Amino acid sequence: MLRIYGIKNCDTMKTAFAWLDAHGIAYEFIDYKKNDLAQEHLPDWNQRAGWESLLNRRGMMWKRLSDDERSDVDESKALTLMADYPTLIRRPVLDTGKALLVGFDPERYAAELE
Repeated sequence: MLRIYGIKNCDTMKTAFAWLDAHGIAYEFIDYKKNDLAQEHLPDWNQRAGWESLLNRRGMMWKRLSDDERSDVDESKALTLMADYPTLIRRPVLDTGKALLVGFDPERYAAELE
């Protein structure tokens, strides 16, 4: 079964849920903010997708960070920031067992899931 990670009240998550439901694709939702699972999964996600695709630099949490936190971001710093602030992880993170899809892209979902 697919696992979709994110934060339930996120609009992009709601769009992904709707797409999966409309296509009859079963999934397990895991709220990594509530379950504090982000740090546990980050090493694997980083290896499979790369920290650059995981780090959400367009969200409100990124804008709330200090200038020091946002400057000179490398892999180590990005992983630390995402572990400390899970809302910095781009949503959704969909694990198909084979692929890790970061962010919602209906064309990519269709290619990987149908």
